[in-house]
Amino acid sequence: MALTVASLHIYPIKSLGGFSVKESRTTERGFEHDRRWMLVDGNGRFISQREAAAMACLHCTPLENGFRVTDLRDGATIDLPWSINSGEQQRAMVWSDAVSVLPASAGISAWFAQKLDAPCTLVFMPEESLRSIDPTYANGITSLSDGFPYLIVSQASLDDLNERITCSRSPGGGERIPMDRFRPNIVIAGGSAFQEDGWKEVSIGDARFSLVKPCARCAVPTIDQRTGEMGKEPTRTLATYRRRVTEAGAVKVEFGMNAMGTALRPIQVDDPVTP
Repeated sequence: MALTVASLHIYPIKSLGGFSVKESRTTERGFEHDRRWMLVDGNGRFISQREAAAMACLHCTPLENGFRVTDLRDGATIDLPWSINSGEQQRAMVWSDAVSVLPASAGISAWFAQKLDAPCTLVFMPEESLRSIDPTYANGITSLSDGFPYLIVSQASLDDLNERITCSRSPGGGERIPMDRFRPNIVIAGGSAFQEDGWKEVSIGDARFSLVKPCARCAVPTIDQRTGEMGKEPTRTLATYRRRVTEAGAVKVEFGMNAMGTALRPIQVDDPVTP
């Protein structure tokens, strides 16, 4: 079976629910509009579902000149532009990276603080703010993602995982995990489970990507992206066959491949994929 693009996904605000698109423009730092906004605490440190699982209930949908955030719990909404270009720049932290950002209005941040029941500020990464990726793996920049511009996953990898969960006799066996738990940008149809592990480069339509690092998974895939409730799957099952111990002794459970764009062209669903 030929490999093709199954779906494309954009997450305007880091750690909030994203949306799928039929076509997207690729940029050096990721898909256009992907993870250019994020929520930070009083110290300027990024907030994610790891600390605030309720973020899973806030979902973004595109509008003509921006996007809407909807709280799935009560239907409340707030509309935001794709970007802002005014305000006093401030410093925010994504892991150990200091990033220059612009704050949204106090009213917008207050809406998110009420939804998360915690003080926070919504900030935007302007075009002139450049954040380098880890040079251990590649040279380039990224947005406010955890570390790399793109995440590529094969649908066959998720199918394999769900088959293992379904066959499990442990409590929770039979639960099927949707792809949105893994927050990919590009999902590949066809081929075999975890084929992406062995890809160094891949062409998608007229674009090309370099796959630079397996994605080590945190607790986020265990969070239901509709309710914010946390369970044990898929990490429990993944750990039985996707566990790796690094030379430093750290335990990683891996699913999907982080990637960089090396030939930046628009890509769309059903584009051919050639490793």
